[in-house]
Formats: sequence, C-alpha cells, structure tokens
Amino acid sequence: MTTITFQGKPLQTSGTLPLVGTKAPDFTLVDGKLKDVKLGTYSGKRKILNIVPSLDTPTCAASTLKFNEKAAHIPNTVVLVISADLPFAQCRFCSNENLHHVIPLSTFRSSFADDYGVKLVDSILAGLTARAVVVLDERDYVIYTELVSELSDEPDYKSALAALTDL
Repeated sequence: MTTITFQGKPLQTSGTLPLVGTKAPDFTLVDGKLKDVKLGTYSGKRKILNIVPSLDTPTCAASTLKFNEKAAHIPNTVVLVISADLPFAQCRFCSNENLHHVIPLSTFRSSFADDYGVKLVDSILAGLTARAVVVLDERDYVIYTELVSELSDEPDYKSALAALTDL
C-alpha cells in the first residue's frame, strides 16, 4: 500500500505502481462501445496511461485536456485516459470537450486498479483510482511513473512527456 492525500487527509492505495524497467501488467479495460480492450490492442505503440479518479472533476478534466493537446503530435503514441467512470460518461466528456487525441477507457469490469496499485481502498473515495501517470514504450516496458501525492494536484506533464522524447 502507498499513502497519498486528498485535501491533506491520508488515503491508502491498494499497492504500488509498476516499477520502471519492468514489463507492464496486461490489462482489460472497457471502451465506449462496452467492448473489452487489452494492452495488446496498442501493440507497437508508446502509451501514456493517464489514470484519473473521475473525468467529472476539474483536475481530471484538466489533465485529460492537457494530454490531449500535448501528446497529439508525438509520433507512434496513444494516450489512454483510464478512470472508474462508466464508458458512456467518458465518451460524453470527450465529445463535449472535442477531444480526439485521447482514448477513454473504464475500469468497469476490470482488475486494472488493483493490478496497477492505484485503487483507493479507504475513505469515501474507496473504489476510485488514485491519480497517476504510467508511460510505456513500444514493447510495453514501463519507462516512467508518477503517483500524484495529493489527489487534487495535476501530474508532472513535462516529465511524463520527456520520458517519450528521451527514447
């Protein structure tokens, strides 16, 4: 377990993020058409996993908008926005915000939050994910991670994107 905070109050996650240099755990998430999507769906591409509690919050929305803008022109890279929101809500958010460079995926029907160590296990937020960024290379090896220590803070975009340009 890892301790983070929300508005200064401690929260526990279900584990720890995958380590840099290790193969990313496989996953199955749910897309906007309620289809299962696996890590292998994006085989051969670099991946930014923008993990957020809910797109219905200002900080999660901001990180999704920023990754949509900043990663749009990075070759051979996909941005997966992963949250506990239902797929319908994710699609509505992306449509309303005119986002075309991120792929929303839901932890609905998935063990992703536990497998990646980001499931919040206590407080009124239990069951949602912590805010994190995991960057994977083309072979699905972890090249960067950040578990945001304060849930209401945005991630370090510059460092996450730099991990891709340093390859």
